[in-house]
Amino acid sequence: MSEPPTGTSSHRAQAHGRRANHRRYHDGAEVDGYVDDPYHRVRRAVAARLVTEGVTGDGPVLELGCGPRGMLDPTALAGPLVLADAAEAALGTARRAAGGRAVPVCLDATRGLPFRAGSFAGLLAGELIEHVYDPLALLRECHRVLAPHGLLVLTTPNLAPVQDRLAFLAGRAPRQVDPLHPYLWLHIRPFTASLLRRTLRRAGFTPLAMRSNEVGWRLPGGRWVASRWLARAAPGLGGSLICAARRGGAPPPPRNAP
Repeated sequence: MSEPPTGTSSHRAQAHGRRANHRRYHDGAEVDGYVDDPYHRVRRAVAARLVTEGVTGDGPVLELGCGPRGMLDPTALAGPLVLADAAEAALGTARRAAGGRAVPVCLDATRGLPFRAGSFAGLLAGELIEHVYDPLALLRECHRVLAPHGLLVLTTPNLAPVQDRLAFLAGRAPRQVDPLHPYLWLHIRPFTASLLRRTLRRAGFTPLAMRSNEVGWRLPGGRWVASRWLARAAPGLGGSLICAARRGGAPPPPRNAP
């Protein structure tokens, strides 16, 4: 089976997604409105811990798609922190939030990463991969800019949390594929835990750990109940997937390559 096609049609799809995401996230207000929510606060803390505990050496660390407030504390890293985002306004806010102790780079991750091969000891991409048309191309770029055995940490919404699994059996679509949702319609590449691991392996990574923030359930009256213990025991049932992976050798070439 061939991988997703490249060419004019895929470039148009990528460009459409790029414009839609920029309209939604250009000033950072959307992200800034939810990062203090307990759901996202736990997700961000788990991801940051995986980076600080898993990066070896004192090489630089890249946070890709940092938004207005990055997840990493520059003082907790052995090497320098590079913050990257497509939105200049959000990037400036993130740099100020880091106390000026991070290097800002404005880039579009769907166009390739403007760094030399092997530049980073670690790379964190939070809530980004589900927004891009070709996530495999993005992961291959992450692989390229990471040093040998460099660490990649990803967070992405889970396509199959426990409540959506049961809803699907009743004929209702998971939230992540709802084209009418005010912002989830921008999540064009949702992942389950198994699919995320498989895609990482295809890009040349070795998955190390899968974590989640909480396993939640909305009761009939609207009350939300959540368990962090269940998220630790069964992360594939949680709301967010938080995955750490180690860069291996060169990724295999695309199957439709000549």
